[in-house]
Amino acid sequence: MSVPVTTSSSGPSPTVIKGELHCALTGKPISPDHAYWAPPLITTRQLITTFVQTLFTNPGALGEVLLGELPNVPYDPAVRQELGNRRTAEQLKLLVFLLMIAAVLIVPMMLIVW
Repeated sequence: MSVPVTTSSSGPSPTVIKGELHCALTGKPISPDHAYWAPPLITTRQLITTFVQTLFTNPGALGEVLLGELPNVPYDPAVRQELGNRRTAEQLKLLVFLLMIAAVLIVPMMLIVW
């Protein structure tokens, strides 16, 4: 596979992938021509664990950890719908977790005020 190279120096040079790729979700081999490139799937557990570890070991790096751009990884185009469903499920888990934390903090305050 060859990718045309542009001569302008304003953008990054294209990456040429040689060899066999594996789907980041299923692990099955895929060809570079048919790979669907997207950010990696991050579970709620991974996000919370990374946040807590970074908070206690290197709090200055929290901004980079939470807001840094992740490199794209290859996925099989056949699992694109499953990937979307899993991302949605992880977002819902995170939302429920954050709402539970908010409830634990707000309910006692409301009981004290009343």
